[in-house]
Amino acid sequence: MLVERLRPMMAPNGTAGRYAHGTQLFSYCTLDHERLKAIMLPCPLIGILLRGRKEVWLGDTVHLFEPGTVFVLPAGVPMDVVNIPAGPTSSYESLLLEMPALPAGMAPLTAVERGDGREGQRQFRIPLDRDLADTLVHAATAIGSNALGEAVKAVRLMEVLTLLRPIPAAGPLFSVGLPGEVGWLIGSAPSEPWTVERVAMHLGLGASTLRRRLAAEGTSFRAIVRSERLRAGQSALASGASSLAAAEAAGYVSRSHFARRYRERFGQSPSGRRPADS
Repeated sequence: MLVERLRPMMAPNGTAGRYAHGTQLFSYCTLDHERLKAIMLPCPLIGILLRGRKEVWLGDTVHLFEPGTVFVLPAGVPMDVVNIPAGPTSSYESLLLEMPALPAGMAPLTAVERGDGREGQRQFRIPLDRDLADTLVHAATAIGSNALGEAVKAVRLMEVLTLLRPIPAAGPLFSVGLPGEVGWLIGSAPSEPWTVERVAMHLGLGASTLRRRLAAEGTSFRAIVRSERLRAGQSALASGASSLAAAEAAGYVSRSHFARRYRERFGQSPSGRRPADS
């Protein structure tokens, strides 16, 4: 049973509020029956109910969770959440992992993968099988460990996300908004000669629609291209590449142009960037 395997990570009896396990991984506990009205999470999260019961209300529709339930809650959606302790002498506890951004290498959902996104059919519960249970336990244990490095923790998280990706209820974890989708596409091949028309075609939009929607979100195609290319250049430099090689990896024909943009963004020249600075 998933709860039994995660028992070593449970917060001490009598804990109320957050109990940290690792980066963005924590238990949320309450000793009292509580109702949180119209809360909106700043980022999506993965949860596992360990003790007590949970209700999530969307309008008049209630979603009920019992111990062992794996769930994903979205960001920016008003929800009434009810947390109910297991009994008079026991608490409510859920193990939660916040996901403010997708890790490097994990693509956001495409429009085809998102489907029609009908809100009336929104689900939070994640179907649990043995592979997912094993992967969740390994990830939680790794992220909560001080003995393991960040690379191992990142691999464990990627394993969880890979299994969750095809599950509709996990969709909020992979929804990054239009600027994020554009950024991912350009970042996957920053040296390519990207144009608004080419990106719009990949996303199933018209070029003018893409420009208009990016502007409505406070950014532009040009700004995203520049950001992703500079990010690629920074990554190349951190890996030990020369400033010329970094400029080429970032899609800059002119090394001086790359150097100027790099100084504007990061406050130092690419030639002064050493791998040890990362």
